[in-house]
Amino acid sequence: MPEVDLVFPRAFVEFVDPADETQVFRCDLTWLTSAYTCIFGRGCQGIYADAPDVGCCTLGAHFADSDDEERVAGFVAQLTPDDWQFHPRRAVGKADWVEVDEDGERKTSTLEHDGQRACVFQNRPDFGPSVGPGGAGCALHGLALRQGRNPLETKPDVCWQLPIRRQFRSVERQDGTSYTEVSIGEYDRRGWGPGGHDLDWYCSGNTEAHVAVEPVYLTHDAELVELMGSEGYAELVRHCEAHVRSRSALALHPADPRHF
Repeated sequence: MPEVDLVFPRAFVEFVDPADETQVFRCDLTWLTSAYTCIFGRGCQGIYADAPDVGCCTLGAHFADSDDEERVAGFVAQLTPDDWQFHPRRAVGKADWVEVDEDGERKTSTLEHDGQRACVFQNRPDFGPSVGPGGAGCALHGLALRQGRNPLETKPDVCWQLPIRRQFRSVERQDGTSYTEVSIGEYDRRGWGPGGHDLDWYCSGNTEAHVAVEPVYLTHDAELVELMGSEGYAELVRHCEAHVRSRSALALHPADPRHF
């Protein structure tokens, strides 16, 4: 099946953050109960046709703030040439893994290898067992797995949050009070800005990526706890379970094969 349309009926739930009464979570139940899973190395075509082997890691990752960059730096220092194909000690790639974009924002640098440009931490398919134990994929992700960590500890925030998107909005009620709305939903093409519509392939709305046995709210529990807090996540689980039991027409993401 082709990628589904960006606009379709979705079911949302809103509830007060149990840990902060000034916040209200607005959660996309249709997305969070979907069967999406990352299929990097299992059918992912990459967001650009000329770089099919690097998934969505073509552009490098912008840091959320200085704390994000500092945390990642601590794990970069732990990478060895066996973990990271473009480690400076290999005398290939770039020694400086941070660059500044045209808007003055700091991000992971990119480099070209075998005609495909991607994040400097993206090990390529030729970095296999014959070269080292790292293998293809994100060096920071691999480091986390080898250390028994969750990859959200070692990777830039934007990397581990994808394909979940958290947004904040100030909402004023008619009585003059206000609250912060924290939306938790799908990081679809639009999340990449105007250029998202030009991506050659994208996973979140593609049926090929909706093949997980368990729904997103369970497979991404660590990420959701980090984004919402443990109490907020526990409340989300309750609503997701009720939504799945409802078996309504909006219970399934349109990219989910069970929808057909």
